[in-house]
Amino acid sequence: MLGMHVSICIVGFRNFSDVHECLEALACSAYTDFEVVICENGGEAAYRALVDKLGTNLASGQPVRIISASDNPGYAGGVNIAMRASPDADAWWVLNPDTAPHEAALTHLVERLQVGDCDAVGSTVHSPSGVVQNRGGVWNAWLARAQSLEGGLRLEAGRAQADLEARVNYLSGASMLVSRRFLERAGPMREDYFLYAEEVEWCLRARQLGCTLGMAVEARIRHHQGTSTGSVSRIADRHHMPVFLDERNKMLLTRDRFPLRLPIAATSAFLLLLLRFARRGAWKQLGYAMSGWLAGLMNKRGKPPWLTA
Repeated sequence: MLGMHVSICIVGFRNFSDVHECLEALACSAYTDFEVVICENGGEAAYRALVDKLGTNLASGQPVRIISASDNPGYAGGVNIAMRASPDADAWWVLNPDTAPHEAALTHLVERLQVGDCDAVGSTVHSPSGVVQNRGGVWNAWLARAQSLEGGLRLEAGRAQADLEARVNYLSGASMLVSRRFLERAGPMREDYFLYAEEVEWCLRARQLGCTLGMAVEARIRHHQGTSTGSVSRIADRHHMPVFLDERNKMLLTRDRFPLRLPIAATSAFLLLLLRFARRGAWKQLGYAMSGWLAGLMNKRGKPPWLTA
């Protein structure tokens, strides 16, 4: 476990309190050979707030570098900026700002990566109440649907790590450690998705190019989901952006990775979104979802023109 320097890449969007809590947790990490690079996508005022309040080092001494992105390049764009800012790292830990990693999390991630039989490693991402949100996931290309593995279980429950690794085909973007080999083979995240599904596409692309995914089940990451994107739990309260982009990017991912399945996947995705929103009476959200689905079919990419932030 010696000699692996990790760059922790965090993308912020006007959520100083999330970033601050995440850094406080990182300062307690048992694994200490790392640096932190934060890309702030929320404009100059948000960038200045981070610079003025966070300082240049964690309480445990590791350096913290803060970069201001221009014109909000989206989550993937922010990740890529942070990764390019640390080209000499041995591995890069993509970490959501609304997380608080357990003190042993990075140790478990590095140990799993250093076994040498995988190119990226996922974590156990869980809610503050101790319920698993995911241990990676499986992308169903015929339905254009992501299925989180072991979501809803208690932390102490679940399959053996080897069983998970046999099933998983993407890792959660909330916490994934990627190696230099992964980057050299797969390249950076796709920025034309803007937000949502970019980590799924990244992992599927890497697997198609010969990379292998691993899991570090004991690497526990507490996650306050959706604090900066509006992905609230009640479906009828969800905002335009996450609903639209979620459905759009399912179609873009299918077009990019499984183009021959697009006719069937598009039909399946449309039926599923009807069931998901209409049966709950979320009519406004149904409209957002249908417009996103159509935008994906029309191959419309990047930041939506109606999104001004």
